[in-house]
Amino acid sequence: MSLNMKTATAKATAVNLEERKALDLRAGDTVKVSQKIQEKGKTRLQVFEGLVLARKHGTEAGGTFTVRKVSAGYGIERIFPLYSPLIDKIEIIRRAKVRRSKLYYIRTKAAKEINRQMRNTRVVTKAEDVEVVAKEIVEEKA
Repeated sequence: MSLNMKTATAKATAVNLEERKALDLRAGDTVKVSQKIQEKGKTRLQVFEGLVLARKHGTEAGGTFTVRKVSAGYGIERIFPLYSPLIDKIEIIRRAKVRRSKLYYIRTKAAKEINRQMRNTRVVTKAEDVEVVAKEIVEEKA
């Protein structure tokens, strides 16, 4: 373990175990996770907001949850330990009704949606082509 990791965990506050155990975190929830980040001797909070895809190992000591968000067109997933002292707070923003305990299919669903949007876009290279495409669009609407 590096020296930075030891100092980061030493400055982390104790976790309220009962509060985290009572947190009813499920797949389909939209959550805000505030995590403590150690940079240049200072500690700051970084918020990661996204959809909970999975919850693993329940309320035991090694329990984790996976959160996915889309940032700048890229899907980003992070796995957070439920009882990590580096997590300051977990807020449940929205709760969706889902029929699965693991929502891994969201990954492919998002990819299919992006592919569909890319099919509908047209690549235009020259100014003359812009006029031709504009005429085609007007003719399609008429």
